[in-house]
Amino acid sequence: MPKMKSNRGAKKRFSATGGGGIRRAKAGKSHILTGKSRKRKRKLKKSPLVHSTDEKSIRRLLPYL
Repeated sequence: MPKMKSNRGAKKRFSATGGGGIRRAKAGKSHILTGKSRKRKRKLKKSPLVHSTDEKSIRRLLPYL
């Protein structure tokens, strides 16, 4: 049986954690940063886990994650 293909867009956006969760990036950190407060930009640095309701669909896109 051939290898399954990963979704290339999803592969660049999500990564696995040691505990089996899926990590994602926050939106709004790429440009127009002068209009955002220091606190807001600092909070954008932290990458949260994907919500449990979305995890199943992401795992389908990334079979080897």
